[in-house]
Amino acid sequence: MILKGQKVTLRPIRLSDAGRFVKWLNNPEIHKFLQTRRHLTLGFERKWIKDSLKKGSSRIGLAIETKDGVHIGSVSLESINNDHRRATFGIFIGEKKYWNQGLGSEAARLVIDYGFKKLKLYRIELGVLEYNPRAKRVYKRLGFRKEGVKRDHIFFQGKYYDEIHMGLLRHEWKN
Repeated sequence: MILKGQKVTLRPIRLSDAGRFVKWLNNPEIHKFLQTRRHLTLGFERKWIKDSLKKGSSRIGLAIETKDGVHIGSVSLESINNDHRRATFGIFIGEKKYWNQGLGSEAARLVIDYGFKKLKLYRIELGVLEYNPRAKRVYKRLGFRKEGVKRDHIFFQGKYYDEIHMGLLRHEWKN
């Protein structure tokens, strides 16, 4: 599956992307905003990509590329539950020089639209760390609403932080 926007193209993740993911996910400036904070190896990441590409996976993970073909991050719908028609949204831009240019917002719109229209999801949810105001603003602009807080859910740099849960229902989606 390939989804095209004006600024980005979303394409399937490839094994050849593994090295970039390892670099990004081992970078403290990137992983401080994610739930995963372990040192990743190339072998682990390749296995993870292979497993996620298998038929029957409850995950759609797509690489985010600029119009110039530069791989800058990924966006996903995970834990897709067809019985309840819901999924969990995730995104990150690993190439910092591409932050604050609207590329992540467009990638998010593309995959959320796909989730509601093609997968017939009713609900898309996410968790965002309290100290990530940029992500919270983007999610609100996309229509996500705060639904709750997991208090002291993440331990990072000697302190506990809350995780804010947000959700978006199909009839709230205005794209």
